[in-house]
Amino acid sequence: MTDISALRGAGIAVRRADGRAVTRNDWLDSRHSFAFGRHYDPANTHFGLLLVSNDDHVAPGGGFATHSHRDMEIVTWVLEGELLHTDSTGTHGTIRPGVAQRMSAGTGITHAETNAAGATGGPGTPDALDDPGTVHFIQMWVTPDHTGITPSYAQRDVADALATGELVAIAGGAGSSAAIDIQQRNAVLHAARLPAAGRVSLPSAPWVHLFVARGTVTLESAGELGTGDAARIRGCDSLAVAAEAGPAEILVWEMHTALGR
Repeated sequence: MTDISALRGAGIAVRRADGRAVTRNDWLDSRHSFAFGRHYDPANTHFGLLLVSNDDHVAPGGGFATHSHRDMEIVTWVLEGELLHTDSTGTHGTIRPGVAQRMSAGTGITHAETNAAGATGGPGTPDALDDPGTVHFIQMWVTPDHTGITPSYAQRDVADALATGELVAIAGGAGSSAAIDIQQRNAVLHAARLPAAGRVSLPSAPWVHLFVARGTVTLESAGELGTGDAARIRGCDSLAVAAEAGPAEILVWEMHTALGR
C-alpha cells in the first residue's frame, strides 16, 4: 500500500504522494501520510512524535461536523481557501493561508471545521471537489508533554515572515520562539515559501519530517520531491532543500524525541 524508497542519504526515507491512503466522499478528498481511521497500517503509525499528517481538500458547503478530541496537539495549515473553526471553548476562528493555528485538546474538546465558501456546486454533486472554492489544508497531530491539560486554541498571522523565503517556526514548545505555542517542548513545526531558486537548511534533530505542500524541491542526499511527497530523516544534520524549478511550499517538523522514549 505504501511506497517507501530509502535513498542514498543515510537515515532518509522518502514516501511518495501516490503511496498514501485515501479517504474520499462527495465533499472530501483526504490523503493520509500515516495510518488513519479505517486505513490501519501497523508499520506506519507515526514518525517521531508526529501521528497524523492529513492532506485535505474540502468542497464548498462541506466540512467535518462537531467531533471530539482528547490529549492531542492539532496544528492546521491552510494552503488555499478559508477554513472555519468552532469549538466547545467558545472559539470561532477563520484560518486562511499564512495563518498558523493550533488546538490543544487536553481534557477533551469538541470542534467543527467547515469550508468558509458558500456551496456553489455543493457536496453531493460529482464535481464538488473541483469547485474553485474548495479549501485545501494540512492537518497534523503530535502528542502533548502532559495529559489532562486545559483545552485551548491559538492562531496568528505569519504571512510577513513567510515572505522572506526563510524557514519560519510557526508552532513549537516552550523556548522555541515559534509564532504559536504547542504543549510539546520536543517539537517545532516550521514552514517556508521558497521562491524559484530559493534554498533553506533543515534543522538538525534526531527526527525531521519534511512534507512538500506544493511545488517541487530537491533535498540534499535524496533528490527530487514533488507535491505531496515526504521525507523522514533520522540523524542527518542541516540538509539543504532547494526549489530549483519554481516556487514551492514546505512543512518541516523538528523533533527531539519519539513516542515511547
